[in-house]
Amino acid sequence: MSRGLAADSDVPMPDEMQGFLSQTWHKIAAQLGTEFNYDFWQVCRPRRSTYPACRACIVARDHGLEQQMILAIQTAYYLEAKNPSDIDTLVEAAVSIGIESAAFSKAIMSDEVNQRLMAELTAVHQLPIRGFPSLVLEYKGRNYPIALDYREAQVTFNEIKALMA
Repeated sequence: MSRGLAADSDVPMPDEMQGFLSQTWHKIAAQLGTEFNYDFWQVCRPRRSTYPACRACIVARDHGLEQQMILAIQTAYYLEAKNPSDIDTLVEAAVSIGIESAAFSKAIMSDEVNQRLMAELTAVHQLPIRGFPSLVLEYKGRNYPIALDYREAQVTFNEIKALMA
């Protein structure tokens, strides 16, 4: 089962993957107290297609709103049970952060934005990572994978400090 990013697809997510992700949400909620709207698994037709959300972030970056777009997509997905693989969901997210609907719709479907995504993916594949999310420290011309500890940020910080010492 691949846990990385996924190309555009209209194929429904396999039941096994849906179960795995739903269980992962429950584990995260239990460990960290993160809130999820589990209705997503009943009201949406989940599919393994993350490139649309990536392109939405690239378009938002051009408006200086990438972080706001990431939050809007996460809110739609995790709290509002909306499918982040659907262009309509992404257009709604764009409008909510101040990007005009028609311009966003045109940009997200453009060859130029898709080419930029492909270039970013090529760069990412050169990094020492195995999945997403990941953290890589570039230091003195080298890339170091950094372990993420979601419960204790100091662990991650200490690893970075040690590499830079």
